[in-house]
Amino acid sequence: MPRTRSQRGRARGRISGWLAHLWADIRASTDPGFLAAARYLGLLYGRIDRRLPIDQALRKALNRRLAPHVGWRHALGGITYVLFVLLVVTGVLLSFYYRPSAEEAYASIQHIVSEVSLGWLVRDLHVWASNLIVVAILAHMARVFFARAYRPPRETSWAVGLLLLLVVLAFGATGYLLPWDSWAFWTANEVVSRLAGVPLVGGVAARLLAGETFVAGATVSRFFVIHAIILPWIAFGLLAFHFAMIRKHGVAPPEGPPAEEPGVPFYPDHLLRSFMTSVLVLSVAITLAVLYPRPIGDPVAAFAEPSEFVSTWIVVDVTLGLLRYVGPWGLVLYTLLGLSLFLIPLFDRSPEPGSRRRIVVTAVGLLFFLGFLGAWVAGSVGR
Repeated sequence: MPRTRSQRGRARGRISGWLAHLWADIRASTDPGFLAAARYLGLLYGRIDRRLPIDQALRKALNRRLAPHVGWRHALGGITYVLFVLLVVTGVLLSFYYRPSAEEAYASIQHIVSEVSLGWLVRDLHVWASNLIVVAILAHMARVFFARAYRPPRETSWAVGLLLLLVVLAFGATGYLLPWDSWAFWTANEVVSRLAGVPLVGGVAARLLAGETFVAGATVSRFFVIHAIILPWIAFGLLAFHFAMIRKHGVAPPEGPPAEEPGVPFYPDHLLRSFMTSVLVLSVAITLAVLYPRPIGDPVAAFAEPSEFVSTWIVVDVTLGLLRYVGPWGLVLYTLLGLSLFLIPLFDRSPEPGSRRRIVVTAVGLLFFLGFLGAWVAGSVGR
């Protein structure tokens, strides 16, 4: 017999009562400590009151106010983070089909871009995100550097940011070889051979990276392990530490007298700004992936160097630009220049804008950032 209206009403009442009871049980059994995952991912700032129910603790965390000077220029760090998440997602999807061996790597890339549904889009999103993240993290570090946000008590945040830059560059260097086409093979061979000419440590570093005296199948497997297993764990650890330092010390105040404004609420102002920049970054990455996909070179031929190279990898272009135009010693000196940035918070502590140390520090920073740009241009043009 069909159900009467009163029976359907009683059924809906039982269901709604059960859902209300379930929600009450969830609220009673959860602890604001579960919000630590959001803090770990950098989605919340400040402490979470564990004495409150989880919904009230979340509301309190969202209502926290940031410094009044926080604006769009502070979104560069968030852009870098969004690109990192995009790289993780697309990298995991690619690893389902990629085969890290000299015999199968090239064929697996061809399979991804031609047979897997939307595989071409996932691959080119990964390629473009790996380039955009280098630009984003350098722009973020340049803003931090010229705003002098590395001064105490934020020295640790600056050091962790530099380590993250090294990790991002290592991601790009190891990922370039994985397609195992002729461009990647011959470019990697040139880099390894020139790296072997670096005094003292060059030969050891070249053998450690290549696994043999030259780039071969063992190099592909080694680069894949570094790229897909070792570096992601290092990056996640550094990111968690970086977010913890930002929450502890806050955003660095601008020079001059402190502002008397109440500050910018995290929700909805800063959260909405973060959402808008995330959508913009994803839109740019997808547009570039669709309009400018990275072509795949010919299969590897050990004794037939291709007549032309297609440059699509910032990290490789910078490395080749340094090695080709300034030689191994130039690469060593530029590396030491980058490492010297770790020591800048120890020297630039004076609030005076015209101090001699500050002038020297500014010159070092300009030399580093402009040197990176110049090496990028030289490496991409000279292919």
